Amino acid sequence: MKKIFSIAFLFLFGFLLFYINLPVLHYGFTGFAVIFLLLVILGILFSIGLSVSQQTKQVKIVSKPNKFLSILAGMLLVYCIALPFVTSIKIFRSDSYQKLIGEVKNGQKITNHIAPISIDKIRVVDEELAHLLGEKVLGSQPALGSQVELGDFCIQKVDNNLYWVAPLLHSGFFKWFNNQEGTAGYVMVSATNERDVKLVQSIGGKDIKIKYQPGAYFQSDIHRHVYFNGNATVGLADFSFEIDDAGKPFWIVTKYGKKIGFAGKEAIGTIVVDAQSGTMNEYRIAATPKWVDRIQPLDFIEDQLNDWGEYVHGYWNFSNADKLQITEGLTLVYGKNNKSYWYTGLTSVGKDESAVGFVLVDTRTKETTFYKQGGATEFAAQSSAQGKVQEKGYKASLPIPYNINNIPTYVMTLKDDGGLVKMFAMVAISDYTIVGVGNTMRETLTSFKNVYNMSDNKINPNSVSNKKILKSVVTRIQNDVKNGNSFYYFKVKDYPNIFVGSSQISNQLPVTMVGDSIQISFDVDLEEVIDVSSFENINLKSSMKSK
Repeated sequence: MKKIFSIAFLFLFGFLLFYINLPVLHYGFTGFAVIFLLLVILGILFSIGLSVSQQTKQVKIVSKPNKFLSILAGMLLVYCIALPFVTSIKIFRSDSYQKLIGEVKNGQKITNHIAPISIDKIRVVDEELAHLLGEKVLGSQPALGSQVELGDFCIQKVDNNLYWVAPLLHSGFFKWFNNQEGTAGYVMVSATNERDVKLVQSIGGKDIKIKYQPGAYFQSDIHRHVYFNGNATVGLADFSFEIDDAGKPFWIVTKYGKKIGFAGKEAIGTIVVDAQSGTMNEYRIAATPKWVDRIQPLDFIEDQLNDWGEYVHGYWNFSNADKLQITEGLTLVYGKNNKSYWYTGLTSVGKDESAVGFVLVDTRTKETTFYKQGGATEFAAQSSAQGKVQEKGYKASLPIPYNINNIPTYVMTLKDDGGLVKMFAMVAISDYTIVGVGNTMRETLTSFKNVYNMSDNKINPNSVSNKKILKSVVTRIQNDVKNGNSFYYFKVKDYPNIFVGSSQISNQLPVTMVGDSIQISFDVDLEEVIDVSSFENINLKSSMKSK
């Protein structure tokens, strides 16, 4: 009877451990072996026979531990401790770790990778602000807000527009128990317009019910649901919430294996799970639907990039020669053809202020491009932007790289202590002393270009390739004062855009009138209002010559 009870207890306890921890049943993973080891140790303890002497009150062992179980415990210890050490230690496998990122291509100019962008498409809402705005819209519906909480926000392109999207999650066991059909929708926050916040609870007149989610219970837990439906033998990571272009919610799960013994996580495919029905579709990386933005988990790429830079000359490189490390972390950015990339700067080990280059890693294919060009780290750019408004005490958000008229530029928001956006900043990546700040993105762009042009393009005289020179006649002109600076807006004959410049660009602007002939140069971009790089009033020049 005692033996039957012991076996039944071990079986039930083992099932509970597997059900809760969901260990991967495959070589290279130790979770399942640790559970087996614990069960074997309990089995050994149960197999030991003990007796207590009535006279001496001493405990004696009357039967030895089961020999088979003892051998099995030793084998499991070897698997859990010795094998990972031998097969994965970086001292012996540094070359494998260094090459895990794959081929790193050398790029010529980062502006060739990141497409030019209109200022109304620049990301001005970061994850922290998105969460703040999401909580606000959720709090506007007390009945719903008391039942659910916001999940993690994932940034993604939805029908060619950039959004932060987060699911509504159960806020506790009883909330889940009373509402097992699922939570009522998700929150969308525009990454380019902080006033565009949506609580989406239906699609095409049909209510949304997100049944499968992290932190749910029993088979409603998204990880458990995927694991027990044929995926117990593969690593599962990065359960990110994404919606397709029609607004239907899904969980995107990355399947991964181990490439270096018990280490070296490598994405090998995806599982797309309908968040409402639980229907699953598995894909190879190349065949994953195009609307899925991120396949390569951030922490995988971060580790692989650091190993690539760390072991450039093997493990025993005490001089740190040519060693590189990532700067602030990885940021999701979008480039040409709406492709998404993990972006980070690279700096020499021991040097913090300046980057020796920048890396873009395709979030789907892991194709990696390294741009060897000096510039500011994200931290240096933040410090430079904050220094411009130091009297206000604003804090800069994590910089996002953009192509502003072929100038690689960090764009960030400046926020108060409450996390609200108060101003904007642009910092030239190649020279963080070139900074523009403003109360609007338009004003910031004008300020940045003025500083850039007054610096005589000292960043790179050839960086602005879309420069245009125009001779025409002024048809309208008006000045506007912003923050103590005068800006002159004018239109010219036979050109559709509005131009703007300050007296810092030319002292002829304040005395220019309708009908004057002028010559201007400017960067051809996507804006309706274009900043001029130079301004010359031909009428004034002619009158001066006649004198």
